[in-house]
Amino acid sequence: MAATADGMMAGSSGRHQAGSGGRRAAGTKPGGIGRRALLLGLPLAGCAALPPPDPGPRIAEIAVVDRGWHTDIALPVGAVPLHPWLAGLAAGFPGMTTMVVGFGDRGWLLDGDRSPLAPLRALLPGPGAVLLTALSAPPEAAFGPGQVVRLPLTAGQMDRLQQFLAGSLDRRWRLPDGRWQALAEGPYPGSVFHASPIVYSAAYTCNTWTADALAAARLPVHATGVVLAEQAMAWARQAAEGLSARGR
Repeated sequence: MAATADGMMAGSSGRHQAGSGGRRAAGTKPGGIGRRALLLGLPLAGCAALPPPDPGPRIAEIAVVDRGWHTDIALPVGAVPLHPWLAGLAAGFPGMTTMVVGFGDRGWLLDGDRSPLAPLRALLPGPGAVLLTALSAPPEAAFGPGQVVRLPLTAGQMDRLQQFLAGSLDRRWRLPDGRWQALAEGPYPGSVFHASPIVYSAAYTCNTWTADALAAARLPVHATGVVLAEQAMAWARQAAEGLSARGR
């Protein structure tokens, strides 16, 4: 197992792949590409009450990663116990220290269609996919410090977040040994696509999913109205600033 200069894992002897899964989406960014102009008019979240601070000490930090049109959630591997389903993902990448998970439109990610009409078709409801990227370094090393927002979580928040991430995987693709059959290779070294039961649409994008994951952890975030990466990152930064103001 080798790591590239940016910390992405290259190769995985333990990875399971679908025998006839989708084609490699080389050079693509998962979800959301080419949609910004179509989505700028959608509303931001309303003024519903945010959850109160979660009691208890912070046990570990996650990261929200801005990848342009797309956002991901990064978990430390080894710092806290992983949900069994997430541990099954990690088993395919010995040496992984950071698990980066994101959501996107399965057709856009896998079919390779980059025609002018492809972004329009991607806005229609369709099957989703999870992109796992395995890192052997912190996310700041792979994506740049300016693209990463750190959020410290309590044990309860970490458990709830992991439950959400595990629920984003299609259980029908889980193998008897606890690992996962993949849809296809991902666009980066050490990345792979997995099936998701969640439907992707113009109203529930990769960035809605990111905000939903943070809200599921009971961070002060609303997913309603979030469709763009800058919206998801704004919520993440607001949550980080609030935690910092309270002394975490």
